[in-house]
Amino acid sequence: MRIHTQPQADDLTPPQSQGPTSNPNPLLELGPALPHPTPSQPVINRWLPGQCRATSHFVLSPARAAITEATHHGRMEAPAEGGSSFQVGATAHATSGSPVFCEAQRPLPPLLEGRPRERLVELHTSFRELFTFFCANATIHGAIRLVCSSQNSLKTASWGLLLVGALGVFYWQFGLLLAQYWRYPVIMTVSVHSELRLFPAVTLCDMNPHRPRSARYHLQALDEFARENIHSLYKFNFSENRDVLFADDRLPQPAFYLDRGIRLQRLSQPGGQNKVGFRLCNSTGGDCFYRAFSSAVTAVRQWYRFHYVNILALMPPAREDSHHSHGGHLVFSCRFDGQDCQARHFQTSHHPSYGSCYTFSGVSAAQHPGITHGISLVLRAGQQDHLPLLSTEAGIKVMIHGHDHTPFLEHQGFSIRLGTETTIGIREDEVHRLGGPYGHCTKGAEGVDVQLLYNASYTLQACLVSCFQQLMVETCSCGYYFYPLPSGAEYCSYARHPAWGHCFYRLYRDLGTHRLPCTSRCPRPCRESFYKLSARTSRWPSSKSADWILAVLGKRRHRSLSQSPGLRSNVAKVNIFYQELNYRTVDETPVYSVPQLLSATGSLWSLWFGSSVLSVLELLELLLDAIALTLLRGCRWLRGARGSQPGAATVASHAKPEANQLPADCRDDINHLGALLASSPTMLPGALAGVFAEELGQVRGPASLHLSQPDLF
Repeated sequence: MRIHTQPQADDLTPPQSQGPTSNPNPLLELGPALPHPTPSQPVINRWLPGQCRATSHFVLSPARAAITEATHHGRMEAPAEGGSSFQVGATAHATSGSPVFCEAQRPLPPLLEGRPRERLVELHTSFRELFTFFCANATIHGAIRLVCSSQNSLKTASWGLLLVGALGVFYWQFGLLLAQYWRYPVIMTVSVHSELRLFPAVTLCDMNPHRPRSARYHLQALDEFARENIHSLYKFNFSENRDVLFADDRLPQPAFYLDRGIRLQRLSQPGGQNKVGFRLCNSTGGDCFYRAFSSAVTAVRQWYRFHYVNILALMPPAREDSHHSHGGHLVFSCRFDGQDCQARHFQTSHHPSYGSCYTFSGVSAAQHPGITHGISLVLRAGQQDHLPLLSTEAGIKVMIHGHDHTPFLEHQGFSIRLGTETTIGIREDEVHRLGGPYGHCTKGAEGVDVQLLYNASYTLQACLVSCFQQLMVETCSCGYYFYPLPSGAEYCSYARHPAWGHCFYRLYRDLGTHRLPCTSRCPRPCRESFYKLSARTSRWPSSKSADWILAVLGKRRHRSLSQSPGLRSNVAKVNIFYQELNYRTVDETPVYSVPQLLSATGSLWSLWFGSSVLSVLELLELLLDAIALTLLRGCRWLRGARGSQPGAATVASHAKPEANQLPADCRDDINHLGALLASSPTMLPGALAGVFAEELGQVRGPASLHLSQPDLF
């Protein structure tokens, strides 16, 4: 028999002729040739006796050639250093006298020798085999150490603990990362842009809440009632100033009921602190509370305002033109970007507390920064028909806001002193909010659960006021006079709704403490502009120029400085301009977007395991294989428990090919070779013994040879 390998390019040498020799080694017996295996038959990785025929010598690899040479001469010699192969062979004499060589069947290429061929769908037979395969082939750092260190229990346990510890720390950090991502934090990114900007709207009020003609009689009665209350508390006599508090007109007035039960009172608080206020009760009188203030001035103003609103609520909806009713205009002159303002640039309105108001809405953009390219106004604030108990200050109320936005001067306005020139520089900031899971904002009034009562763009303050007015109508059956009315509602007055004050102040207190649902129902706009102001003032007009300036301003009534010494205290000049056309945008940016979350997760995975996304897929494959193996073994256990397969032992016995299934000649040769190795175990060095064991398999005895599963293709 000739033991050989599949010829390779580097193992082939020119054949050399040898003379006829006898076969001194009984191990190399001649035997009948075995047929070549078909693809359906398992190829046994063994050296089997082949057909003897006349042929020339062939070449073995160094390790296998050394084994064959050792069996021929009864000793083992290592191949010569530097040589890639040498010739070896056993000869037999045929009847013709020519040397005959016995060739074995050629196995598959050496790259596939000793390894099982992986099929398209293949399940492992045990969890140990599955885990060993995963650790040996996974790209996760450290997994291979569990297989390579399997002979050293300490190393295996150490690497196992390291892998488990790394996995635990990774999942701990990954949990922290996910927790931070699900909080949806944002950071503010500030950027500066330079482009033309539309000049903002400017609203100015003269802070002169004058007396409507249709309510003068009622206001006279209220002023008399106020004089009585102040005199009872502070012993102050208004007799010298009655011409201020009372008007001479006594026109026919509608019926009006003044609730004299709501009076100013001095209240004693625990700790000796005295407050001033008034009491309000519900319709039954069982629930009362005091609207108390530590400042007596504030208490008087709030008390007077409460009665004043009751009077205004009786007035018809169509109001008179207040800008002409009190004898003059607020704006003397106006220039914008070096040109005179037009009447179409102004909108007029009336505020119950701040009097006559003008809103400048220029439609042109600011071309350049600076005072000369802004708006310059000369204003006059009169004190005719003034209500001194309702408004205690004189000046101009100003608010700068966006176009088509409702001005709320009581919340965002500022005052300008009369007799001065005020210069106001503007810087604009624009805020962009993300919305969605990152915050509660809206792009308009469409997605808001509040019907806006103002015919203007959506703002947070307009939504809050509209929400409060609707709750006021639902709770108190009437609306507050300072705010627009929903359709079908009417304004509150204790002549028609005696307990409305108690209901209103309860709701207003809940609004201030965020107990009403208006805060949650009114989100901030996702896009909003803010104006930062910087102001400086100077005396205007100066003492040298006051004569001719005031003469020009009073030319219409032919007044001079000597004739109207108080005119200077009623005028003011205001300059409003862009300090620079650069504006800042403040954008909300998520701390962790989805790409950033994946990047941070990949960084953690690479830090602890040094692998990539494909390694995660390998873990998924391991999990799926483990589930499939668990289900398969469970099904086998159930089938075995039911005893539905009586011939299972027979099937199991044919699961692995045994040595007795081989041809008789092959089995005799293998048994003879196994007996020889068993009798002389010291003949082979360690490395060659491993090669020989790979070629021959594990020999359990001279009578049988068991083949392990990896030897089957």
